[in-house]
Amino acid sequence: MTAQAVRYTPDEACSPLLAAAVGLQGVALVLAPTILIVAISVRAADQGDEYLNWAVLCALLINAVITALHATRAPRLGSGHIVITGPTVQFVAITIVALSEGGPATLASLLVVCAFVQFAVAQWLPVLRRIITPVVSGTVLMLVAVTLVRFGTDRLTELPDGAPAVAGPAVGALTLVVAVAFVLRGSGPWRQWSTMISIAAGCALTAALGQYEIQRVLDAPWLGFPEAQFPGLDLTPGPEFWALLPTFVVLTLVLCTKAISDSMIIQRASQREPRAVDFRYVQGTVSTNGLGMLLAGVTGTPPVQPYASFSTSLISFTGVASRRVGYAIALIFIVAAIFPKVGALLLTIPSPVMGAYLILALGIIFVGGAQTAFQGGLDQQKTLTIGLSLALGLGLDNHDVIPHVLGDELGAVFGSGVLYGALSAILLSLILEYTGGRPRRLDATMDVAALAAIDEFMRDLASGLGWNEPSTERLRSVGEETVSSLAGWNDDSADGAGRLTIIARPQVGMVELEFVASSEQENLEDQLAYLSEDAELPDIDEMSLRLLRSRASSVRHQQYYGIDIVTVLVEGSS
Repeated sequence: MTAQAVRYTPDEACSPLLAAAVGLQGVALVLAPTILIVAISVRAADQGDEYLNWAVLCALLINAVITALHATRAPRLGSGHIVITGPTVQFVAITIVALSEGGPATLASLLVVCAFVQFAVAQWLPVLRRIITPVVSGTVLMLVAVTLVRFGTDRLTELPDGAPAVAGPAVGALTLVVAVAFVLRGSGPWRQWSTMISIAAGCALTAALGQYEIQRVLDAPWLGFPEAQFPGLDLTPGPEFWALLPTFVVLTLVLCTKAISDSMIIQRASQREPRAVDFRYVQGTVSTNGLGMLLAGVTGTPPVQPYASFSTSLISFTGVASRRVGYAIALIFIVAAIFPKVGALLLTIPSPVMGAYLILALGIIFVGGAQTAFQGGLDQQKTLTIGLSLALGLGLDNHDVIPHVLGDELGAVFGSGVLYGALSAILLSLILEYTGGRPRRLDATMDVAALAAIDEFMRDLASGLGWNEPSTERLRSVGEETVSSLAGWNDDSADGAGRLTIIARPQVGMVELEFVASSEQENLEDQLAYLSEDAELPDIDEMSLRLLRSRASSVRHQQYYGIDIVTVLVEGSS
């Protein structure tokens, strides 16, 4: 996807008709997986049809609520972007075990506990930033794409009994060709309708082959509400709860890691020009996902996750990233939930059509994960982390060695290669974090009086590293300009606000400076990117940014709720 493809960014309002059209395409993509995952989880656990109907209704309504919340910019909730949500396939096996052994009440209790785990991760994300790095997030995203692509290829052969052997591949190939043609060569409204046109083309070929299941639509009622089946919470959990809790917590942490990756990819896909990731929206994504898990526990349905592949591909194909689309998707989910005939119509989309679209979407998400992991270039440490994590994740995905080591039951739960790839990337990140040089730290206040202490800290740091005078001056200048840019001081201000912590981590030939402060300034990365190269009379603030850009090797600004973290690399020599 190219940046120029985005016609409407999240803050730009598209017409209600366009929002509805794009939203319908998004719902068409996620409706079948939603119902399929719920049906597999409930039926495999031998729960009745009444519970299944209730679970499907609640899953669609939770999709609506969480997708709408993601589109908002409420404090601590929402990502401000189009984030289509639905039940997570990673929890299918363990959900079946929980329902089979403990019943709906045990599942509900486990999901409620794990919801608060996600809330905690969102709150402590600034602390976890050096563990859940872009390398970890990007690697997890690549593994998710690669390990799920077979689900797309498997669907190419899913047609009713008696269908010609070539029918599925032919329908999938036509869907792919039409989608690619409109994405590459379409413009204006044609490109915005590319997903729906490609789906319609696949449905038309399926109907021509006599395999379109229109009877499902005819048999579905216009309006229907199943009997409520609230599971309740088990306030005195038994051994089944405690035995399953560690597995649920581990999978929840993996889900959080993936949600972080998803949020970063969706943010980048939604902008015309490259911009720094706003980690406040990442925190909102994780918190909102935790709320979705809480609602799933209360209602007794499988937990939800962001569908980054569907979200980014929808934006890529249509060029529409407006938040209005998120609200439209939520409204259509509600209509599909209370009007079964609408849902049945969307469910008649043939599996080969959905498989072809899934293949294309996962290819896009793999590239997005690679861009996240490779940002800032590749060094030996990144190469080892990414390479080993991908190799372990792909090699151990549903491998026979897992049941041999863990047993058949745990092996089915922990058979996902994404889990091992994520754990490998996190472990290597921890090793790199705690085996490097001992960091130096300075605590100060965000006021002008602290500049003297900051300058002295930089002098002592350069002296300890044995840097020469030009390198020392460059380090001192970077410290002053970074703090000044964060605080937004000017000639008339006497003091700033809040606390400031500077952490210096020496590396080979350079030092990494981490500035942790309370600030409400615009992202420094974006400010540096937007600096005009030919401005003749820059103001004081712009001059400070120019000095910072000329002296630092790289500047990375992560904004969280209540805290800003600026990481600067400064090269030096003896």
